[in-house]
Amino acid sequence: EVQLVESGGGLVQPGGSLRLSCAASGFTFSNRAMDWVRQAPGKGLEWVSSITSDGRTYYADSVKGRFTISRDNAKNTLNLQMNSLKLEDTAVYYCQKGTVRGQGTQVTVSS
Repeated sequence: EVQLVESGGGLVQPGGSLRLSCAASGFTFSNRAMDWVRQAPGKGLEWVSSITSDGRTYYADSVKGRFTISRDNAKNTLNLQMNSLKLEDTAVYYCQKGTVRGQGTQVTVSS
């Protein structure tokens, strides 16, 4: 059974940083592309970033230059380093494999 468990969310001031992690199990993590998506209050799901099995990375324009996706295949972990956070980054962040998502972790950017 595929399991994705996100962690690392919290409350941060504008301009601050957070590092999200996703622990993956139930599949061969190193062989799969992985995504981060988010859902802001009252809005639909928004793609944030992807990383391929061979480490190529892709970012939404809204986070490019501020967020960095990475993976540790030895630990079956997906990460998202978020810097220079803005109010509009407030959302529940989900780790995603194909159409399967974890339970999410809340990120709140507020002064």
